[in-house]
Amino acid sequence: MKLSSVGHSRTGLSFAFLAACFLVGASARPNPAAAGYHLLKTISLPAAPGGDEYFDYISLDPDARRVYVSHGTEVIVLNADDYSVAGKIGGLSRCHGIAIAKDLGKGFISDGDGRPSATVQQVVIFDLKTLKVTGKVSTGQPDTDAIIYEPVTKHVYTFNGDSRNSTVIDPEKQAVIATIDLVGKVEYPAVDGKGMIYDNNPEKNDIVAIDARTNTIKARWPTAPEGQPTSMTMDAKTRRLFSGGRGPQFLIMMDADNGKVLQSFPISAGVDANTFDPGTGLLFVSTREGMLHIYHEDSPDKLSEVESLKTEYGAKTSQVDPKTHRVFLSTSDFNPPAAPTEKQPHPLATAKPGNFRILVYGR
Repeated sequence: MKLSSVGHSRTGLSFAFLAACFLVGASARPNPAAAGYHLLKTISLPAAPGGDEYFDYISLDPDARRVYVSHGTEVIVLNADDYSVAGKIGGLSRCHGIAIAKDLGKGFISDGDGRPSATVQQVVIFDLKTLKVTGKVSTGQPDTDAIIYEPVTKHVYTFNGDSRNSTVIDPEKQAVIATIDLVGKVEYPAVDGKGMIYDNNPEKNDIVAIDARTNTIKARWPTAPEGQPTSMTMDAKTRRLFSGGRGPQFLIMMDADNGKVLQSFPISAGVDANTFDPGTGLLFVSTREGMLHIYHEDSPDKLSEVESLKTEYGAKTSQVDPKTHRVFLSTSDFNPPAAPTEKQPHPLATAKPGNFRILVYGR
């Protein structure tokens, strides 16, 4: 508003001030003074069948109140409220992620890895109500790792780390319909619900924007100061991507429309999962070092640190329940790392069988 005289300036200024306050209030979330998260429950679970105490991603169906936990040769399904075991999906080789498609009534498990001895690289399809396996689709791609469901095309995407590509599956036909070359090792993705997919590329230190309608790359955006981007989640409403990197160890907030890095924060070592709670505006970043970094999205352009909690070593993957706002993490006891070799100069500690557990954090 242009003020034409001193007599109108006070009224005009007051109006402008009130309008500005209204706009800020409409776009910003209240920032909690302190999250106050702490350990609520430790859920001890039996050793994985076959002795492969490998664990990876956690997924959650808030409406069905189910928590899907990757655990070696099986997926354990927990009740999100009383933490009892609701069921298991077994007979797997080495599972990684679980994608939920409520509109199809189906779930999808990425099953395979990059070990030289691995012979299985597939997606296992199961019924959400009964947990019974209803189909399997071979990807044929080593290190079939992260998996997501894209709701616009109703297709399932696996991100195959060592293969440096993504496999696109039509779940109705139970068939591979495309393979997207992502030109570099890939990690965890995010979807915006409008037909776009974003994936971390730790080899190229960028984020790849993929059009799901055409299965083509639309853009590549550098992640500096973050390096080796690994973990990813998104606030679809504000169109903000949150990516965590392993070297340099940073979390970044990126504009999902133009790739601009808006903020960055140093984090601890071995990040593997980010999860965002739209109800509270809280972002959770979990690392292998045993830290849970918590941030608050004050506005689309401002992320603020709330607190960092010491959890347990190895609790690198996590998922938040948007109904209770509780965070689920998985870990185990570990053997000492093997001796360094030329092929593996920095070997990681391996999980001990029989000590697998879920950690539940809340306020």
